[in-house]
Amino acid sequence: MEEEKKQPEADLKFDPKDVEENKAIACLSYIGILCLIPLLAKKDSKFAQANAKQGLVMLIAWVLVVIPFIGWLWGLILLVVSLIALINCLSGKYWKIPGANDIAKKFNF
Repeated sequence: MEEEKKQPEADLKFDPKDVEENKAIACLSYIGILCLIPLLAKKDSKFAQANAKQGLVMLIAWVLVVIPFIGWLWGLILLVVSLIALINCLSGKYWKIPGANDIAKKFNF
């Protein structure tokens, strides 16, 4: 049981070479529909896949919140979160977006 709880944390450790080689394409993850590019093109990169899955969750959130104009404040929050994630990705860091990271872990592509 305890090994299962420790497993997700181990998934967040990325090979520095993988990060350096794929951080540019992983940054596309936070630019709307472009999240599909690293999701489909970089299946061998854990760093790109983790960012792409979070980006997909953010895209779904955008569609559910912004497009129907449920609230401009939520749209602003999503924009700020996407920018923070993009900046971290450019720096080669993986930022676990609260809520989105938990959902993204459930994707099994």
